[in-house]
Amino acid sequence: MRAPLLCVLVIQLLFLAGCSSNPPRDSGAAINVQISGDFAGSPEAKRFVQRMAQQHGFNPTETAAVISRAQRKQSIIDLMNQQAPSRSTGPNGAWTRYRAKFLTDDTIGNGVAFWQRNQAALQQAQSRYGVPPEYVIAIIGVETRFGGFVGKTRIIDALATLAFAYPRRADYFASELEAYLIMTRDEGVDPFQPRGSFAGAMGLGQFMPSSFHKYAVDLTGDGHRNLWDPADAIGSVANYFKGHGWQAGQAVAVRAQVQPGSNAGRLKTGFDTRYGVNELAAKGITPAGSLGGVTQVSLLQLDAKGGYEYWLGLPNFYVITRYNHSTYYAMAVHQLAQAIRARKGGVRLSASD
Repeated sequence: MRAPLLCVLVIQLLFLAGCSSNPPRDSGAAINVQISGDFAGSPEAKRFVQRMAQQHGFNPTETAAVISRAQRKQSIIDLMNQQAPSRSTGPNGAWTRYRAKFLTDDTIGNGVAFWQRNQAALQQAQSRYGVPPEYVIAIIGVETRFGGFVGKTRIIDALATLAFAYPRRADYFASELEAYLIMTRDEGVDPFQPRGSFAGAMGLGQFMPSSFHKYAVDLTGDGHRNLWDPADAIGSVANYFKGHGWQAGQAVAVRAQVQPGSNAGRLKTGFDTRYGVNELAAKGITPAGSLGGVTQVSLLQLDAKGGYEYWLGLPNFYVITRYNHSTYYAMAVHQLAQAIRARKGGVRLSASD
C-alpha cells in the first residue's frame, strides 16, 4: 500500500510543510477555509479541518483540499442502514446458517494454505504475543477470506461520507477519519490510495484507523505498519488479541452438557454473561471438557438446526468478541481455527464436524 516516492513527497508537502504556519494547537480561533465538492457547505467538515489543524498540526488549506476531493457515496449510507440486527422470537437455525458461511471445506483448506505460506510470520507473532496461529488465521479468514476480499471502497470516501453525511454515528466516524489522516501522514501514504470496506475497515484484518494506531505492528521490520502485508497483518491481529487480554495456553470455549429438566433456557446467555462454574452445575449445566482451572464462564446459546446448543465461554472467547461484539462471530472464529489446526495436523475434519 506504500505510495511511490513522488506521491510520498506530495503528501508530505500537503500535511507537513505548512504546519509551522498553523495556529497554535491550543488556539480556539476559527479557521477560514473553503471546502468544495460533495461536502461544500458542511459545518461538520469545516469544524473537522479546524480540529485537525489545532490538535494535530495539519495544514488547514490542504486538509480542506483533501475533504473537497472525497466523495459522498449514497451506497455507503444505504449499507449502513441495513446493518440493524434482526431479532428472532424463537429457534430457527440461525447459528447453523451463520456457521455455514465460514466453515466450508474450501475455507478450511485455504486457511491451511495461508498457514503454509506465512509460517515464519505466524511463528514470530505467536512467540511475541502468545496467540496460536490458527486463531490469527481464522480472523483473517472470516474478515477477508485470507486477503482475497479486502474491500474496494476508498477509505477516504467511506469515512468522509459517514462523518459528514450520516448524523447517527457522525462523531464516531469523524474520529476514525481523524485517525486515518494521521495514519496516512505518519506512514507516508496517499490518503486517496487505500481501499477497504464501506465502513472504513482496512487490510487483511479489517482494522479501523483507531485500531491501527493502538495495535498495528511492523512485523516485517521495514519501518512501516502495512495492514495489506500478510506479515504485518498477522502481527497486528495477534497484538490486538494480546492487548485485549488473550491468555496464552488457555482454552477458548467448551461445550456444555445440559441435564434434562435444567432451566438453561431461562438463564441469560451471551458472551457478556458471567456465571460461576459451581452455580451452573447446581442448575444442571456442566462442561463437557476441561476448563483449565477457569471458575467464571459465560453461558452461550447457539440457535442450531434441530435445537439450541449450549457452550461455556472462557476469557479467550471474550477476547475474540472484542473484534466483533457477537457470540456467533466469535464461535465461528473459534470453530474455524480448530478446523484449520486439525486439517493442518492431518485430521481431515469436514465442515460439518
